[in-house]
Amino acid sequence: MRVAIVHDWLTGMRGGEKCLEIFCELFPDADIFTLIHIPEKMSDTINMMNIKTSFIQNLPFAKTKYRSYLPLFPMAVESFDMRGYDVVLSSSHCVAKGALTSPETYHICYCYTPMRYAWDMYHEYFSHERLGAVSKFTVPFFMNRIRVWDEASSRRVDDFVAISKHVATRIKHYYRRESSVIYPPVDTDFYTPMSEAVPQNFYLMISALTHYKRIDIAIKAFKELKLPLIIIGSGPEEKRLKALAKSNVTFLSWQPDNILHEYYAMCKGFIFPGKEDFGITPLEAQSCGKGVIAYAEGGVLETVKHEENGVLFKKQNSHSLIEAVKIFEKMKLDKAKIRKNALSFNKQRFKKEIKDIIMTKYKKKHG
Repeated sequence: MRVAIVHDWLTGMRGGEKCLEIFCELFPDADIFTLIHIPEKMSDTINMMNIKTSFIQNLPFAKTKYRSYLPLFPMAVESFDMRGYDVVLSSSHCVAKGALTSPETYHICYCYTPMRYAWDMYHEYFSHERLGAVSKFTVPFFMNRIRVWDEASSRRVDDFVAISKHVATRIKHYYRRESSVIYPPVDTDFYTPMSEAVPQNFYLMISALTHYKRIDIAIKAFKELKLPLIIIGSGPEEKRLKALAKSNVTFLSWQPDNILHEYYAMCKGFIFPGKEDFGITPLEAQSCGKGVIAYAEGGVLETVKHEENGVLFKKQNSHSLIEAVKIFEKMKLDKAKIRKNALSFNKQRFKKEIKDIIMTKYKKKHG
């Protein structure tokens, strides 16, 4: 069985790339098609695969400014030659699902989200305040066409698998397609409670520093609470967020996994104020036995239970987060029960469920 994997881009190791590593383990002989590949930013597991890139790879400043070529992405993914493959597995949060396949090929999409910046988060990414004079006219023009293509290309997929029930609802709304749900993998063998780690009084966030993550809410809340907060990550909002913070908030750049493990193990609790499609970091924290304080929207509702393994706050503002932290401070959480919840999202479960659905659906299509 010849397998092709289509992944939007290979420019860093985040949640989608952790899933891709499992796909590589399941199908070590598969070819990977991607818009752009930066080997030094990818894991050995992925780099060892046969990787084929699009013409985006050779465009000026593509390694750092590839998102600027968004209007060209549909053309780029359609340029991939999918002839001769029995199965195409698209690993998609942008355009990967739009690959052109033959009627005989079985195409299954593991969907992290319908394209956020084209649909429900369009006005957050492209608000008038964030656009220049020219962009205010060009962005709506191009994004309208991207939305038309995105919806039309969803019909090229035989079966969708969503990363959460939240994403399945969005697939139904924007694409009018049903989907199965298979939760992403959490490395519960690596992220474990550390007996040698001395518990500290700080709260922890691990996040890209972007607008929709709502890190500003946490900074404002902890300024009032006067409790220590450590934020690990980087991104375009870094300068603005640092300007908001007082001395009780510490910023660290992205850290290797072993250092993240130590911070998870030492923190008092994990802060998650954004609305996410799923959210791996809250589960990594739980895998280390730590409770989560999260905004009660999106995929986190499927992983955090109020006053069981954390606290959920209903309004996305600093006052609501402050009240949630005050509740959390009074709770006595059972670390073993918190970790048990994370164990249900482990890597072996993910690998088995993905393999089973692909083989079952492929055999059904081909009788």
